[in-house]
Amino acid sequence: MARPPIERSVGGEPSVALFKPAGIPGRGLEQLALAVDELEAIRLVDLEGLSHEQAAMAMGVSRQTVGRVLERGRATVAEALVAGKALVISGGQYRVEPRQLCCASCGAVWTADPSEEPLAACPSCGSADFGTCWDPAGRCGMGRGRGGGRGRGCAGEGGGRGRGRGGAGERAPGEGRGRGRGPA
Repeated sequence: MARPPIERSVGGEPSVALFKPAGIPGRGLEQLALAVDELEAIRLVDLEGLSHEQAAMAMGVSRQTVGRVLERGRATVAEALVAGKALVISGGQYRVEPRQLCCASCGAVWTADPSEEPLAACPSCGSADFGTCWDPAGRCGMGRGRGGGRGRGCAGEGGGRGRGRGGAGERAPGEGRGRGRGPA
C-alpha cells in the first residue's frame, strides 16, 4: 500500500487562479492544472531565491520532495507558455500556514497573515528588500537583489558568493547572484 502524501506548507492561497493567452477565448483553450504546492515551490525557489533545502524547510518536506514538486510545476508552466494553453491553479497536497518574513535591511522579523494582502515593504523600516524566513531561527531567504540578481540574507549579512548580474554599476557585498546567508 502506498504511503499517503505529506501536506506541503504554503504561505497562502493564490490570488489568481487562471492564466491564459491574451486574445483567445478561454473555452477554446486546453487547460493545464498547476497545483498550489507547485506554485509555492516555484515562488520560493525561482522568485525568492531560496535553495531547494531552504524551500524544503519552509514547506515542511524533504529537499527531494521540493525538487520533484518544482520539476512538475516548471514543466507545467513551460508547456502552457510554449503551447499556448490555459493554466489553472488549484488543488495539490497543501495546508495554508502563516509565513515568517524578515527584512534584509534592518533584520526585523514578522509573521504574514495568509488571509491578508501581502505587504510591499518592511513594517519597521519601509524597505522592499525582505523575504521568507526559511527556518525557526528566523533566518531568511536570499530575497531579490537589485537588477534581478539574487540578494542578501537577513540584515545584509550575506556574503553573496558569486558574481552579480542584472544591473549596471557597483554592487555592495552580498548583492547580486550568489548564496547570501543570514545570521547563523
